[in-house]
Amino acid sequence: MPKKKKTTKYIFVVGGVMSGVGKGITTSSIGAILQARNLDVSLMKIDPYLNVDAGTMNPTEHGEVFVMDSGLETDQDMGNYERFLGKSLPRDNYMTSGMVYKHVIDKERALGFDGKCVDPLYHITQEIHRRLEKLVKEQQPDVLVIEIGGTVGEHNNALFIDAARQLKNKKPNDVSFVLVGYMPAPQSIGEMKTKPLQNAVVQLNSYGVQPDFIIARAETPVDEKRKEKLSSMTGVPYEHVISAPDVDSIYAVPVNFERDGLGRHILKKLGLRARTASLEGWEALNKRRRSATKEVHIAVVGKYFSTGDYVLSDAYVSIIESLRISAYQQKLIPVLHWIETKNLSKKSELQSLKKYDGILVPGGFGSRGIEDTLKVIEFARTNKIPYFGICYGMQLMVAEFARNVAKLKKAHTTEVDPNTPHPVVAILPEQIQKIEQGDMGASMRLGSCPCVIKKGTHAYRAYKDTSIIERHRHRYEVNPEYVQQLTDAGLIFSGTSPDGMLMEIAELPKKDHPFMVGAQFHPEFLARPLDPHPLFGAFVKVCNKP
Repeated sequence: MPKKKKTTKYIFVVGGVMSGVGKGITTSSIGAILQARNLDVSLMKIDPYLNVDAGTMNPTEHGEVFVMDSGLETDQDMGNYERFLGKSLPRDNYMTSGMVYKHVIDKERALGFDGKCVDPLYHITQEIHRRLEKLVKEQQPDVLVIEIGGTVGEHNNALFIDAARQLKNKKPNDVSFVLVGYMPAPQSIGEMKTKPLQNAVVQLNSYGVQPDFIIARAETPVDEKRKEKLSSMTGVPYEHVISAPDVDSIYAVPVNFERDGLGRHILKKLGLRARTASLEGWEALNKRRRSATKEVHIAVVGKYFSTGDYVLSDAYVSIIESLRISAYQQKLIPVLHWIETKNLSKKSELQSLKKYDGILVPGGFGSRGIEDTLKVIEFARTNKIPYFGICYGMQLMVAEFARNVAKLKKAHTTEVDPNTPHPVVAILPEQIQKIEQGDMGASMRLGSCPCVIKKGTHAYRAYKDTSIIERHRHRYEVNPEYVQQLTDAGLIFSGTSPDGMLMEIAELPKKDHPFMVGAQFHPEFLARPLDPHPLFGAFVKVCNKP
């Protein structure tokens, strides 16, 4: 007998009222609670912008660019998906309007539509369906959860919602909709208001879509009266209105959803066999987090925090979560301090860094604030403050060491100073032509690459392995011409590419510094709540020493 073809169930997560209230965490948490029932779950993000990918976006405006194993540069929500599922996802799990429109236009230019008039409503939605079908055919998940970016009522995501509606018409028993909306409680009024969320449902109805579930986001738990009112006014069953109050950690959300029966109701709605959830790992994580009593203070010194009068830590969300995860594992309370490099220009301001248990300098691009960052790195080195540099933070660590220890005067990265007499960090030769042609979106080393670790180093003690794979996103490398000089001066390149040509990890020996390590790759992209990254764990452990 031939094997019966698996039927994939689809859950579309859409947003109402306003953005930034937790569609990504909702999608991730739904994935986690269904996965905890031993279902094969895949998560997908649809971004409605016309950028083909997120690689050229300003992080202070859009947030972190998350890089997948394939090298695809995506929205930060993909990072949450991978963290909550505890696994890497293929490039097919990310879709943008730019990808869809570009494919359709390229096909039209190549006469792929046989001279037909190419219609947005039909051909664009058909391309969306093709991409969904391709993912399902290749991955064959039991459940595919798809987050549609933006909010209901926008022109940008209208075709994606319509494509979801069409799929619902074709597969009425296999498609479900979840609406994530916010319920404000203005202090001047003194009660939680349901009307904005009601209006969001009305707007979704105008697309021909009725939500099956409402995730009611609010500062505090939604009371029974408001649930009843939402159910009465929207037609969503009372038990399908799920309260989602603010929490002190996003890792509490799957447990809260499970407690409110969301997983059980989703299974019933989609006609899936009832299964018992197993969330022991999540519960243990939250138990460690809640039982922590000792604080560890870490300064994250970056250049993408300020946005008007506000601080946008989303530019470094994976680093932040990686630090938190490792701290929770060690039963510590992570207290993270966002420090703009421009605020550390004076000597007195540098001295303030002594109060922190550790300093982390993350990735970045460009010359702004770099001299101040170099002063921070020198301060961490000379005062033996645990230091972790990632990507640009590793390159600048090498430049600082070259200047002040190896005595290579004015050593620098050619990204900042193309005329430096000692280009200890320089651009990859194969990328020069792309940059000269203005092709900045394809000029980086991206995705997973192997790395060989030297024994007896901080890196080896962390990984406990000599062979690893990590994800990259950068244009510049440590210049091989200076490796021997830097090594002779005391810098250890503890991780390299298998052929020994690319320097992946740089560090000072333990006898000279408790922990001064730089990674050319981005270890934060592989940290998981239930499987912390070893380099972050080693850094936090040293920061915790008295």
